[in-house]
Amino acid sequence: MSDLGMNVYLQSEYAAALERVTAELQKEGFGILTEIDVTATLKKKLDVDFRPYKILGACNPPLAHKALTAAPEVGLLLPCNVTVSQEDNGRVLVSLINPEIMLGVVDNPALEAIACDAKERLQRVAHALAA
Repeated sequence: MSDLGMNVYLQSEYAAALERVTAELQKEGFGILTEIDVTATLKKKLDVDFRPYKILGACNPPLAHKALTAAPEVGLLLPCNVTVSQEDNGRVLVSLINPEIMLGVVDNPALEAIACDAKERLQRVAHALAA
């Protein structure tokens, strides 16, 4: 685990890694609300080449509802981001946000249990990907 989240390396093709990450997130109740293709954006906006890199905005609706009910301003921190990037050596790095860090910036004790639940779900995703 890094300061911001959990990292998992995959030895697979980039497209296959994206599919696997999405499937594992779905098993834990997360859908993908947004997908930002960083590679394409940097090429279009800056005309620079960048390794394959996507940011997935993952959302678990029941957890999001609980968090927004407890602290409406938490919407500024949602959804949970997951990045999938290919390194120069061909490995694919998957990084999953640590919701306890993300929601820990809001001074609201009601968010602690929600963040813990989300973290446990994302940890199960990371363990499944590492297997």
